[in-house]
Amino acid sequence: MTQRVAFLGAGNMAEAMISGIVESGKYAPEQIIASNRSNQERLTKIKTKYGIEAVTKDQLDFSKIDVFILAMKPKDIESVLADLKYRLRPDQLLISVLAGISTSYMEENLNEGQQVIRVMPNTSSMLGESATAICPGKHVSMDQVLLTIELMNCIGEAYIIEERQMDIFTGIAGSGPAYFYNLMEHMEQAGYEGGLDRELARKIGAQTIRGAAQMMIEREETPAQLRKNVTSPNGTTAAGLEALAEHGGGKAIAEAVKGAASRSKELREELEKVFAEQK
Repeated sequence: MTQRVAFLGAGNMAEAMISGIVESGKYAPEQIIASNRSNQERLTKIKTKYGIEAVTKDQLDFSKIDVFILAMKPKDIESVLADLKYRLRPDQLLISVLAGISTSYMEENLNEGQQVIRVMPNTSSMLGESATAICPGKHVSMDQVLLTIELMNCIGEAYIIEERQMDIFTGIAGSGPAYFYNLMEHMEQAGYEGGLDRELARKIGAQTIRGAAQMMIEREETPAQLRKNVTSPNGTTAAGLEALAEHGGGKAIAEAVKGAASRSKELREELEKVFAEQK
């Protein structure tokens, strides 16, 4: 059966996902709809760029949609769920990309038995290279989980995790691109100071890391084993790793992941507190 997917919200993350899904070729542009409350200029831009349907929420025919993807700001979730409670049928799947909003919260604020799945992609979805977490709600069927995996695989690789693991996933995948960009800033600067043109140093570093990541994906060896494979005693790599360890190295990255995960937990708890006070 041909599935029609509507994005409720047309911000940067929604556009990244739309781009990845359209580029994958697994869904035709006419199967994808973008919507927002009233920003017609934004909708026109997305419609022109991706060839999909783009309408305001009031123009969207909810009865003809199979899957809704919530992609607005988390602060708007209460009013959105209150509206969806009277619009959704039990057989329509609701997928949320909203940070900090649990499946249980959405289920409690929708009709009994509403199918809800929470996902967490990152910005690499625009290139079809996202690492995306999938947390199924308690009412979804296996077919709906498989459909969500298919959708999320259009923008990269999808992984089913438990909701309690979402904070640490955010620390790795959600914030991970920034760790890489920070690493590249320093590699680029070191290359420049060593005599390379900045753009060339950047390209060399990016290609090196991309190749190393691909090798790790394709082989069954652990990161530790791969590191040992490329490190000769008293060689250049060993000297580089010693300098890295001296200045924090991998421990700094581990602390960055933990710090991001901790902040994710704090933001989630703050959001839950605000919602509880509003009731």
